[in-house]
Amino acid sequence: MSDIQTMAGKNVESRGHASPAPAVTRAAAVLEVLAESATGRLTLSDLARELGIPKSSTSNLLQALEDAQLITRLGSDYALGVKLVELGAAYLSRRDEVREFYRFCEAAPVLSGETVRIAMLEGDNVIYLARHEGHPAVRLTSNIGDKMPVTLCAVGKALVAKLHDHDLEQIFPDDAPLPVMTSKSLRTGREIKDQIAQIRTQGYAFEDEESTLGVVSLAVAVPTRGAHGPSLGVSVTALKATFSDSQRDAMVRELMDLSKMLGNPMG
Repeated sequence: MSDIQTMAGKNVESRGHASPAPAVTRAAAVLEVLAESATGRLTLSDLARELGIPKSSTSNLLQALEDAQLITRLGSDYALGVKLVELGAAYLSRRDEVREFYRFCEAAPVLSGETVRIAMLEGDNVIYLARHEGHPAVRLTSNIGDKMPVTLCAVGKALVAKLHDHDLEQIFPDDAPLPVMTSKSLRTGREIKDQIAQIRTQGYAFEDEESTLGVVSLAVAVPTRGAHGPSLGVSVTALKATFSDSQRDAMVRELMDLSKMLGNPMG
């Protein structure tokens, strides 16, 4: 079991006692544990153990979730259900930023032919909200709804570059090890902070094969809409073998236009 999955299970009882609706809190924990499991499938015993509640209580939760199509049964295992896809699609379809993102990408001279994504900052990860598929030759490691550590992607770097320096020092101490996916991934907090200084100067972030070999990415942050608006960023990927300075400049210009439009749609 992953650390996140185990944490979700160990915390569910304490959260349940403090919750005005403990059954809902426990049901949400079931979904979290299933989402974080390595295979996406867990047995009743696995879930009861991770949640720290009796099998009988877990069984009742699972039955209610199954009736609502939020989970599905696969033999003796349980997995996330198709209803979650429908709910996620409904959520995304109602986000103004996502609708405007697709509209812009379809009309943009350069980005319309590229693979472009919009992501939201959540802690030390980004969550991908939408993806415009204009370049089928680019194979990406993350899909809509997936999380990616901020230090492994251009959009994550662009978003953390907006943080205050004292926050960066707490999040990324110089010798703090970073997640690694390729031989080119950043390794320490010092390295990401050095890149952030460059990002602030040039106005965009660059990822050079740090999450996927053969693929580079450019990203910019979206100006926050309102005091409590989400931290959003947009990125475009390209094949390293054909990437050029002129392509970079054209992509950055359109990413800047896209970010300004998303931050101020009336502008």
